[in-house]
Amino acid sequence: MKKIIGFIFIIVITFSGCKAELNCCENIKTVNVTLNFTHNWDGVPVTSSDFKIFKFINKNGESISIERLRYVVSNINIGDLNNNYQLINVGDNTGLEIEFNQVPSGNQQLKFTFGFSDTDNTDGIYQDLNSVNFNVPEMLGGGYHYMQFDGKYLDTNNQESGFNYHAIRAVDRTDPNNLKFEDTSFEVDLGAIDLKENTTIEINVNLAEWFKNPNTWNLNQLNTVLMPNFEAQKLMSANGKSVFSLGKVGS
Repeated sequence: MKKIIGFIFIIVITFSGCKAELNCCENIKTVNVTLNFTHNWDGVPVTSSDFKIFKFINKNGESISIERLRYVVSNINIGDLNNNYQLINVGDNTGLEIEFNQVPSGNQQLKFTFGFSDTDNTDGIYQDLNSVNFNVPEMLGGGYHYMQFDGKYLDTNNQESGFNYHAIRAVDRTDPNNLKFEDTSFEVDLGAIDLKENTTIEINVNLAEWFKNPNTWNLNQLNTVLMPNFEAQKLMSANGKSVFSLGKVGS
């Protein structure tokens, strides 16, 4: 008799636990989240209307105009949801927003990668990036750009000169037959965000940081042909880690 009672007790407890678990899952509230990438130069907003104008000055004192700015973020995670990658083109005003539907409410971590990690940086597999010439030449190991930031600066003679601040996976071409790579992508962790309702999350992108922290960038020395420059790519990666920050969070 005691065995029968014990068996019935186990069944009741098990059934109650399953029911509670089901109710818990059914009661999870989900919200929609929009990530909004906004750009600035040390707090001064930057949009496509600011391009091709000498209105920015970097830490090294060089006056700059922006001609083109586009970059990739990948492995964009909030909660358990993931967006594979996004090309953000500031000049064309495309890719500035990323939408997630049915994100579990509560505290959710927001992370993404600037560029592509080596695992995802496979040559030729992203057709949309292929179509807009975002590839890296085979002689530099293939794969994709992380960023194409092009413009002009006033050199030491106050003459307009071009710069191509292009970020890719760093490649050492000392021996062209034996390329050596260093993954210079990096993760951006914007922390946990309390999601109570449909939410827009602003991601601030301070373009001035590419030229100043921790490495003061001298455009008179490092301006073009930076893709095959192994050391320059590592300097870019270090500077990029202070570019992105959490902005306004609201409904």
